[in-house]
Amino acid sequence: MTSNLEMGISTPDEVTYVDNLIVEFNQSQVPFTQGPEPVAANYVIKDNGKIVAGINAIIYHWAMLYIDVLFVDAQYRGRGLGSQLLQTVEEQAKSFGSKLSHLDTFDFQARDFYLKHGYEIFGTLENCPEGYNRYYMKKIL
Repeated sequence: MTSNLEMGISTPDEVTYVDNLIVEFNQSQVPFTQGPEPVAANYVIKDNGKIVAGINAIIYHWAMLYIDVLFVDAQYRGRGLGSQLLQTVEEQAKSFGSKLSHLDTFDFQARDFYLKHGYEIFGTLENCPEGYNRYYMKKIL
């Protein structure tokens, strides 16, 4: 069998095609409990129209909650805004049947915040970036 394999930079359509291939494979192994499109769980808190805190999360394929970003402006920290945002998305996820939440954070970010809220570390990348650690965390909902 003759092959003409070649490697090249993916076009946007090729990126989507490859993404779809892994989604199809995953679904063939473990059927999705919800549609292939994630459910957005994104919220902001504003003060006089200015965003001072926000969370970007998704509930995906097997009702898993993934927290991508949680941020509170430095002037508003310590007021419980992060806790409110986290609780809101966890409750939304539970309403979809979620049993697990996961995220990653750095030691210069919010590791202790998440530990305080019942998350546990299940993996650590040391020196990522150099001199810092990246923590992979989960919480049973």
